[in-house]
Amino acid sequence: MLALDPSTHRSHVLHASDRRWPQTNCWTDLWIEIVAALGHDPHAMLGFTVMQDYEGDQATFFKVPTEDMERLWGLRLLELSIFDRLEAHVVEQAARGRIVVVEVDGHYLPDTLGVSYRTTHPKTTIGITRIDPEARRLDYFHNDGFFSLDGEDYDGIFGRRGEPVDPTRLLPYAEFLKIPDRAPPRDLRRETVALLRRHLDRRPATNPFAAWAADFPRHAADLATRPPEWFHTYAFNLPRQYGANFELLASHLRWLEAKGETGLEPAAIEAEAIAETAKVFQFKLARAMARRKFDGLVEMIETMAASWERIMADLDAKYRDEPIRDAA
Repeated sequence: MLALDPSTHRSHVLHASDRRWPQTNCWTDLWIEIVAALGHDPHAMLGFTVMQDYEGDQATFFKVPTEDMERLWGLRLLELSIFDRLEAHVVEQAARGRIVVVEVDGHYLPDTLGVSYRTTHPKTTIGITRIDPEARRLDYFHNDGFFSLDGEDYDGIFGRRGEPVDPTRLLPYAEFLKIPDRAPPRDLRRETVALLRRHLDRRPATNPFAAWAADFPRHAADLATRPPEWFHTYAFNLPRQYGANFELLASHLRWLEAKGETGLEPAAIEAEAIAETAKVFQFKLARAMARRKFDGLVEMIETMAASWERIMADLDAKYRDEPIRDAA
């Protein structure tokens, strides 16, 4: 981690600009980059994407389970108790070779220039790898990249040194990543398949897209009362979450094929179809909100529902009956 340089860092291929959804959500993007920077392949941890559900007002905000990262690579994410200045805790943990994962105000993150930097105050998660309190500088992972900040932005994250602590201010939620000296010996393909099987057993009992399609007329009635810019909020929480999630599932299945698993290409194609349809849905939704007419959108969700059924049928056929084979 100490060798990383924000000026030369290159994002992982899962964040390539030619993907349908180069960014997913702040949590999953963060861990793709951290895991890759540690020398591991983040494709292996993406089996959890089969669990995504419909939550009534939003798609499941999909997050990499921390127990999966521990099983695959021995990475342990633990809660960091904040009882002193946040800065002091980050200094201590960074000196121990750990990454501090903390919720901060995106207002002070220069990598969000043109989005939230110095304009709005969104909550977001960063992974701090290095801190210099004297220079008031830190290096951090955020979304799909690795960045640095200093000066007034540093003070915005930690508060000015010497200022009294506001007792009414809610302390941020923070964790730290304990990194083993070496990854435990694992048959990575075998462990990955075992995780995929486990997550298949935990998938939604009913088709999440069918449930969304049934509710969409109610959503459309509400959207018709909203200002046009509300499109971005709705799109982030539904089509983007679904599209990005299933594009990652497609990448996961193709990675497994490359590792020796067979018969996964049809499910990968269907997952990509969901990712593509969700992207088109998002474009059409923007126009629909401008016109206040939402015709044809339910049918697109139903198309995604049919792809979901085929994905799950294919994965069930392979993994409910077929034993796990040792890697060649």
